[in-house]
Amino acid sequence: MLTKRIIPCLDIKNGRTVKGINFKGLRDAGDPIALAKLYAEQGADELVFLDISATEEQRSTLVHLVRETATQLDIPFTVGGGIKSVEDVELLLKNGADKVSINSAAVKRPELINELATKFGSQCIVVAIDAKQVEGDWKVHLVGGKVPTEISLWDWAKEVENRGAGEILFTSMDHDGTKNGFAQEALAKLNALVNIPVIASGGAGTIDHFTHVFKYGLSDAALAASVFHFKEIEIIELKQELKRQDIPVRL
Repeated sequence: MLTKRIIPCLDIKNGRTVKGINFKGLRDAGDPIALAKLYAEQGADELVFLDISATEEQRSTLVHLVRETATQLDIPFTVGGGIKSVEDVELLLKNGADKVSINSAAVKRPELINELATKFGSQCIVVAIDAKQVEGDWKVHLVGGKVPTEISLWDWAKEVENRGAGEILFTSMDHDGTKNGFAQEALAKLNALVNIPVIASGGAGTIDHFTHVFKYGLSDAALAASVFHFKEIEIIELKQELKRQDIPVRL
C-alpha cells in the first residue's frame, strides 16, 4: 500500500511566508527558506511553494527564491504561482522544482495541461483547484480565489485528469485556515471520481483532522500550513499518531 503523504505549504507573498483564513487576512508566518529546511528535517514527505500573488500581479514566480529554497531540500518540491507556459516550467525545473502546480492558467487555457504533460511527463504536473460551495454545488475560483467561475469542481477535475495531470491539489476555500477540518465529503467524492492522487488542502487544525481525511476523505496526501508554521502540530508526532491508527506513513 502506498504511504500517505504529509505536505507543508509555503504561501509566499513579497518573499515571506504568509497565511490567512478563507484566502483573506494574511499574516506573516516566517522566512520560507528556514521553514523549508525545518520541514525537510522534521520528516515532511514533500513541500509545496505557492507564490500566491504572482497571477494577480501578472508576473512570473520568484525564481531566485525557488532556487534558494530548493538548496535546503532533499524531498520532492512543488512550485506554483504565475505559471503560464512550457518556458515557465522549464525555468522552475532548472532552478530546483521537481513538480509544478498550475491553476488559473489551466482553466483559462486547458490545453496547457496537455502541453506540459507531453513535454515533462504527467508525474511533474499538479493541477491546483480552489473551489467553494455556491448554492449547493462546488464551483472553481481563480486568481487566488478572487474570481468566481461557473465551472463545476467535478467536471474540471475529470477534465484535468483526462488532459494528463498527474495529481490534483484541491483546496476548499470554505475550510481554508479555519482549522475546523478538511472538506471530507467533497474529498471522498473527488477521490471516487478520479484515478490520480488527490492532495487535500484547507482546514487542518488537529491531528484527528489528518486521520479523518485519510480514513474518510480517502485522500492520498494532506497539505497544511498554519498548524505547522505556528508549531501547533509537529510533523513527527502527527506521523506517529497516523501510524498508530494503521495509516501507512513514512517515518
